[in-house]
Amino acid sequence: MIEFWNNIADMFKMMTIYDLIDILAVSVLIFLAYRFISVRRAGKLTIGIAIIIILSVLSNIFHLNTMSFIFSNLFQVGIVALIVVFQPELRSALEKVGGVREYINHVSLNKSEKHVAECIDIICNAVCDMALDKTGALIVFERAEKLDDVIKSGTIVNADLSVNLIKNIFYKNSPLHDGAMVIRDFRIISAKCMLPLSTKSSMASEEYATRHRAAIGMTEISDAVVVVVSEQTGVISVTHGGGIEREYDYRKLHETLEGFLTPSSQNAGEKKGAKGKSAEKEASNNK
Repeated sequence: MIEFWNNIADMFKMMTIYDLIDILAVSVLIFLAYRFISVRRAGKLTIGIAIIIILSVLSNIFHLNTMSFIFSNLFQVGIVALIVVFQPELRSALEKVGGVREYINHVSLNKSEKHVAECIDIICNAVCDMALDKTGALIVFERAEKLDDVIKSGTIVNADLSVNLIKNIFYKNSPLHDGAMVIRDFRIISAKCMLPLSTKSSMASEEYATRHRAAIGMTEISDAVVVVVSEQTGVISVTHGGGIEREYDYRKLHETLEGFLTPSSQNAGEKKGAKGKSAEKEASNNK
């Protein structure tokens, strides 16, 4: 035992600052990979792959030749199979790597802070008015990741923001009210858009209406921010990164949208959005 601890001590003595940086970098990458996988359907697939690897190791240890042969051939095509199976998750991860910087540069070049603030005022006024009337609404804010597929699923509007236009689109007798509105560069690009429902099994319960599940699902596969108004209660919610936060009023909604949609407050918005990560723990008062 003493020799063992002496060997450990010798290893630490031989370590350099570069070794520590290397270990820290690998630890961060493992943590990010775990967090990314844990909130997506890739989690179950990863468990299945881990079981196969364990079985392969055991077959080699116990000299199970037939099993070893099967697993060795399976791993030869495994990389290609993984790329196919995990394609949505891999695409989402790669798009997120440089997405924030691209978004900040894009907004900085195209929209002034004053114009952004005016647009957010319009959106908040419209959302709060609809909340008072219990008018159901689903508004998607495109950020770095383009949502062309979602936009094409609806009706192209391509109009400037206005309170009356937003309210008229979501008015219950409007032909465009059923579905989501997509806002790009602070213009209403499309309405009546179809969104993917959340892949989380916990979201399939009666706690979450279809509108909220669609909002969460949209943010699971993109960096979009989605504002939801419940048709049953009028409660305003915001979803981002696969999480949901509820009970917004005008001030809180304005601050949150500023954080996500203005370049100078980007980091603050990311912190606000992180509060909604634990969607499963929320109460069921969003209906």
